[in-house]
Amino acid sequence: MDHGSLRCRSCGAGGMRLFHQVEKVPVHCCQLLPSREAALRAPTAPLHLAFCDVCGFIQNAAFDPLLIDYSADYEDSQAYSPRFKSFARSLAERLIETYQLRNSDILEIGCGKGDFLVLCCELGGNRGIGIDPACQPERVESGVAGRIRFIRDFYSPRYSDLKADLLCCRHTLEHLPQTREFVQMVRESLEDSRHTVVFFEVPDVSRVLEELAFWDLYYEHCSYFSLASLARLFRSCGFDVLRLSKEFGDQYLLIDARASEGSTDERFEGTRDVEELAHLVHRFAEEFPRVIEHWRTRFAALQRERRHTVLWGGGSKAVAFSSTMQLHDEVDYVVDINPHKQGMYLAGTGQQIVAPSFLKQYRPDLVVVMNPIYAGEIRATLEAMGLHPSIVPL
Repeated sequence: MDHGSLRCRSCGAGGMRLFHQVEKVPVHCCQLLPSREAALRAPTAPLHLAFCDVCGFIQNAAFDPLLIDYSADYEDSQAYSPRFKSFARSLAERLIETYQLRNSDILEIGCGKGDFLVLCCELGGNRGIGIDPACQPERVESGVAGRIRFIRDFYSPRYSDLKADLLCCRHTLEHLPQTREFVQMVRESLEDSRHTVVFFEVPDVSRVLEELAFWDLYYEHCSYFSLASLARLFRSCGFDVLRLSKEFGDQYLLIDARASEGSTDERFEGTRDVEELAHLVHRFAEEFPRVIEHWRTRFAALQRERRHTVLWGGGSKAVAFSSTMQLHDEVDYVVDINPHKQGMYLAGTGQQIVAPSFLKQYRPDLVVVMNPIYAGEIRATLEAMGLHPSIVPL
């Protein structure tokens, strides 16, 4: 690959520069793998992150969409966490109140298992359509199930006739390599529905760079945004940005928008300039080897001392964390409250995913919390079982 000619998939500029390369990372982080052998055989591919000096967008230059399979055994629901459920409810309430979404039509692109769509329909008396190749309508246990239609597919122009008062897309855009084409496709579908509110939610890459959080970089996420690059993308595709914010412990970027009828408003342009992001990219590239060595040294010491160590959170962060450092015997188990993950195995390094109750017999000495925002509820769960291990939030 001629990296000197890399073009940005968001703004189209050439000359993107590579700053982070890991040659083998699991292609899928959230597939349910039924055995350690299957987990160790999980396909891998390169992660080559490149930065655009023009708009601040970051992409995996080595991404191959043909390797990705979002089938029904793709399990990424966070709806079993009280903390996440509280965030989702407050978000749904804000959208409903701000845009008067009652007895309205909600379209969710990349709806996953439908948790947020169901919530919007319950709280606002709304009707819903959810599109996702991994959706499972049979898992919806709600009185609004009859008002929701699920389509097991990827969103494409064939669904441009689906009209809604709110079009939402949460944690999907970062999985798409052709980000600009996708946002333009959404904009074109609204040509006759300019009243529609568009809501997108994606991870914030500036936090990842600031915190040297390599565990938040994984193959499925081929596109990475800052506030500024997200706003620039939407304006360049013909949207007026109504609201732009960071939420959920500054981990997520949220954007509300509507199709513009003229030139787009640039009042959100100065959220974080490209020069500052460029500095963070440079620092990340320099510090990454040191951070990796710190964690490897720590886990090696724990293994020598025969201390029981678990990771809490069996999703993408755990896969990225363990596979980047090639953790095997250093960590025996990964804990997750999602019952659909329990009994399965972590892609790449093969640790079994267990329920919290398993820890009553295993009695860990150290719990590494994959997402610090859940540290409070994890600590409470451990204490309720009479366990008091050391807790290290990433």
